[in-house]
Amino acid sequence: MTAVPPDPSRGRLDTFYQAVEGVLIGQRALIDRLLIGLLTDGHILLEGVPGLAKTLAVRTVARALHLTFRRIQFTPDLLPADVVGTQIYNPRTGEFTVKQGPVFANVVLADEINRAPAKVQSALLEAMQERQVTIGDATFPLPRPFFVLATQNPIEQEGTYPLPEAQVDRFMLKVVVGYPGKADELAILDRMGSVDAETDIDPVLSPDELAALRRTVDETYTDPKVKQYLVDVVRATRYPGEYGLDLAGWVQYGASPRATLALLRASKAHAFLAGRGYVTPEDVKRTAPDVLRHRVMISYEAEAEDKRPDEIVQRVLDHLPVP
Repeated sequence: MTAVPPDPSRGRLDTFYQAVEGVLIGQRALIDRLLIGLLTDGHILLEGVPGLAKTLAVRTVARALHLTFRRIQFTPDLLPADVVGTQIYNPRTGEFTVKQGPVFANVVLADEINRAPAKVQSALLEAMQERQVTIGDATFPLPRPFFVLATQNPIEQEGTYPLPEAQVDRFMLKVVVGYPGKADELAILDRMGSVDAETDIDPVLSPDELAALRRTVDETYTDPKVKQYLVDVVRATRYPGEYGLDLAGWVQYGASPRATLALLRASKAHAFLAGRGYVTPEDVKRTAPDVLRHRVMISYEAEAEDKRPDEIVQRVLDHLPVP
């Protein structure tokens, strides 16, 4: 089977990049990751300290699309009904009517998701996985496409709640947002230093165009050897000894089969953004940290030695032979 040539529709994203980068400075890698989620029907979790423009990034990307957008500010006193909706009793008719919550939108920004308790975080679980919400005895489908782009502060900070493992696994990517470089921060001062700095942009990508791009990503060719490499990367997080990795006692749980599927889809989207119609091992290596870092559960011993999932994933990528 021959590799699929790159699709000319990739050029349609140039307008998208131009519009978004008119607001976001020095965040090309973050924009790429958000696009990977949009192109593969995957949810994205952004982690970083306050003030790194995580919310601005999500809002800007959402505004570049002809899609409905809702923002939910997660707080300790938030209730599940504030997210998915509730039933309201009408005493005049004696009937209940359903008031849909802000989750009924194409793009949902769950801002500071780990500021709310687990029961509120879990209210998103059905929506993220099943693309539907149950309110009372009725089930309502969510608009398509449906994306949850969540931000969270590092869990070590006071007043935060770790996300339940089941929900964390529903996020296709976990992207760690760091501080900008010196030149980028100077550019931020020049562009955003005034009180009336412009952050609004016009939509440049329609739902039909997004759907066409997603179909192209699905058709991106992946060689069987690359698929085998991809599977080995995920399995090495579960059974490091089988691959000659000295990670004894570090890993409590490895990545799930959902991670294998997510890594394939992310690799295809990464190849597409690079202008190729086929996946290379480099696509797998570039996307693996974002796909796996939140799915590898380290042991207490590893935490005591100040080890992080990123270090385990990097050791796997450095050790496994590339086809």
